[in-house]
Amino acid sequence: MPIGSLNHAVLYVSDLDRALDFYVELLGLTEFAREGPMVFLRPPSTDRHHDLALFGVGPQAVGDAGRRVGLFHLAIEVDTLDDLSETRTRLAEAGVLSGQADHGTSKSVFAADPDGNLLEILWPVPRHLWQEGDEQPATRPLDLERERAYFADLV
Repeated sequence: MPIGSLNHAVLYVSDLDRALDFYVELLGLTEFAREGPMVFLRPPSTDRHHDLALFGVGPQAVGDAGRRVGLFHLAIEVDTLDDLSETRTRLAEAGVLSGQADHGTSKSVFAADPDGNLLEILWPVPRHLWQEGDEQPATRPLDLERERAYFADLV
């Protein structure tokens, strides 16, 4: 079954208002609709109904720390390396930046939302610019300034 791209994701969150503030204020998503304990969000650049829905279930849903069945991470694309750099700065200033990586075919920064859900915010390298070996799974340290300089005249 061919998959195009992530259409949307739904997260159970313990505090809907806190989660909404995070995704709207920090990441710039816009609230599109509400239905009961659910809020539907999307980036300003899309006309899809929603890319992310937050379902408020209250604090009883918070489990023990560590691995549990459920979401591992959400991958959210940005349009440019400049957007990725700005996102990294905002996440760092908010104290939630947890890592960054060069995956060859994408450049990524990582953060956790208020409920500990891991987010990967990434810039996908245009396929025609992939280099030999980029398709092989690999995680290397990300030097975002070097990548911005390298890709500046290519994209």
